[in-house]
Amino acid sequence: MKKLLITLFIPLFMLCCCQKVELKTVTDSSQIFKGEIAGMPITMQLYYAGLADCSLYQYFVDGWYYYDKYQKKIPLTGIYDYGKLSLYHFGNKQKQSDKLLKDQITSPQQVEKTAEIAEKLVPKEYIIFEPGDLKGNSIKGNFYFNKKVQSAQLFTGSDMIYRFNNYLTLPDNKKINTFDFINKHGGNQLISYASGENGNRIVLYFEHSSNFNACGRCGASEGEKGYRILYFTKDWNYKNYEEFLTESCLENIYDTVESKSKDRKTLQFKVSKTSSSPAYTFTVDIKNATVVKSK
Repeated sequence: MKKLLITLFIPLFMLCCCQKVELKTVTDSSQIFKGEIAGMPITMQLYYAGLADCSLYQYFVDGWYYYDKYQKKIPLTGIYDYGKLSLYHFGNKQKQSDKLLKDQITSPQQVEKTAEIAEKLVPKEYIIFEPGDLKGNSIKGNFYFNKKVQSAQLFTGSDMIYRFNNYLTLPDNKKINTFDFINKHGGNQLISYASGENGNRIVLYFEHSSNFNACGRCGASEGEKGYRILYFTKDWNYKNYEEFLTESCLENIYDTVESKSKDRKTLQFKVSKTSSSPAYTFTVDIKNATVVKSK
């Protein structure tokens, strides 16, 4: 019996001791939201339906919502505009009006006129959600039907439909998404992780666009590159992170010199002086999962 128990517990012990940190990249093009209209629970699913012009903060959405009590889907079409969601239901003319709406919105200037353009197409009902508090857990809005206005809300801190998720799976069955606490760009790669007296650390390398707005400064540039070190408590609760750039269109960081140790486990980067910061050096210790900055 004792041998049997030992045989059963060894695989479990090995599993617990060999828990790994993993990073998984998932790009979402749709989201399901829970919320309410006039206090009645609703479910809504929205799909990314293409850029309105040149900014990934302004795009078309299609989808549906239903009242949880009845579960009859009501089609929607509209615009995501820097957190503002304008959603329209045109009744029997949904497909026709959907096309007319999108054909007329071809620039940021036209996005600003979404309400005016949609009004001419005579929506049967519509919902407007305004950008919420980034630290909140709900987004407020209004539901318009038969010239009546009722309150609406989504139970989420972000209504962005197109998302670059980087999920970090941690020991103790924990999971976090860099989308929620670093930035919306994703582009992270797992380099190494380690534990120390003060907790746990993860080193990530990243490459991502400088600006989601291709028409803005550094638009769609792949000029943001570097390393991030994430700090956790001993039981893998997230604390904070530091970022070290090797290339940046936004910060004018270019021509960084890289050198490697013979075993390639230590990387050193000499970052040139810019108009806003002096030159400095930082060293990435892959084995020990540390990043140290020096003059």
